[in-house]
Amino acid sequence: MNRPRLLLVALLVAAVATVGCAHRGGAGGGRARGLSSPNPIPTAAAKVTTVHATSTISGFVAPLLNVAITSALSEPTDVVNVNEGDRVHVGEVLAVLDTADLKAQLAQAQATVVADQRTAESDDAKVAQTRYTATLNIGQGGNSVLSARAALAQAQQNLVNDQANLARDNALITSGYIAQQTIDQQKTQVLNDQAAVRNAQAQLQSAIINQNVNGTMNKGLQAADVQAAIADAQAAHAAVAQAQATVQQYEAEISRATIVSPTEGVVINRNLNPGEYPGSRTIFTLQRLDQVYAELNASSSDTFAIPVGAPVTLTVAGTTTSATYDGRVVAVLGQVTPGSTNFTVKVLVTNADGRLQSGLPVTASASLPAVTGVGIPTTAFLDDTHTTVMLAQDQLVDVIAKIGHVRELGSDGTTSIVSGLKAGEVVVSNGQLGLSDGQTLAEE
Repeated sequence: MNRPRLLLVALLVAAVATVGCAHRGGAGGGRARGLSSPNPIPTAAAKVTTVHATSTISGFVAPLLNVAITSALSEPTDVVNVNEGDRVHVGEVLAVLDTADLKAQLAQAQATVVADQRTAESDDAKVAQTRYTATLNIGQGGNSVLSARAALAQAQQNLVNDQANLARDNALITSGYIAQQTIDQQKTQVLNDQAAVRNAQAQLQSAIINQNVNGTMNKGLQAADVQAAIADAQAAHAAVAQAQATVQQYEAEISRATIVSPTEGVVINRNLNPGEYPGSRTIFTLQRLDQVYAELNASSSDTFAIPVGAPVTLTVAGTTTSATYDGRVVAVLGQVTPGSTNFTVKVLVTNADGRLQSGLPVTASASLPAVTGVGIPTTAFLDDTHTTVMLAQDQLVDVIAKIGHVRELGSDGTTSIVSGLKAGEVVVSNGQLGLSDGQTLAEE
């Protein structure tokens, strides 16, 4: 008979032997060998198996989105279209504020845009006019220099001719060929020519200065006039842009006076009535509940055991309904409070029937990855930490209880995969029998 079978029938064999010995003792005085316990001790052999474990933790429902709506407008409320508990859609009008004063300001701003655009158009025309004038003045300045140079050259030539005539007349007067009056007239002409030369030189200098001052289209007086005209036009266009921005601002404020829902959801809080000003308070609170989060309270061991993506089955705690909701782990979050060992497993759940409300307590069963290894009954553990078991060791003559140390790797609630044991080793199936280390379980 092999050892595992011996363990299963040991008590029966021992009982039979005890009875026989008792009979023989009555007849021949022989000594009986009895069991240490009159009750059968259940055992099981460890064997390689696979378990599909689950982890059950609790928490509460949280909305997918929680939207607090406010308004910065200082306008009274005309209409409120929703009440608490109403389901709303994206873009649905929740309330409308009075915009009469904003519309009046918008009209004034639009009139300012028109006036500023006219000013800008006039300044654009002045830029073109200034460019034409600058081109003309620059061209005329260059022509004036050329004319002054020609006039100076002519005056200088006249002076040279008249000086030559005066020298010739001075030579003839000594011979009596001409009168003194002719000499005097010629001297006057030379003096006039010299004055004409000086005047032509002054005209040339003035023309050169004027040309330099006018400059070109890139520098000088005319370029400065053009740039000044351009600056005026740019300022006018900036005024137009500013006026247009003011128009857009009023249009945006008027648009914001119609308060719409930014999401699909349920109105959880309405804090606005007709005639009231929004102020700085939250006027509506919306929650998106077509999908919700289950925020589950987890221990540090759960954060290692439950992976992101694990499927989860959710039930509402404290209810008799059999409705369940399927979800999937989307995040395993760090400590809830600094210094604590409480963590959060966040599960995304489809709330098709809309019955999962924010704040509902729920219980979740998360499916863990399959674990393969040496398996024993989960009831075999001696402690709550699942680190010790009682082995049934066959020592040829007796079967002795021996404490064994293990580590649980996974469990489905019935079978636990452990390290520290080998397949074929026998454990006491019920770890709560109160057996002591070294106790005899059966005798050969």
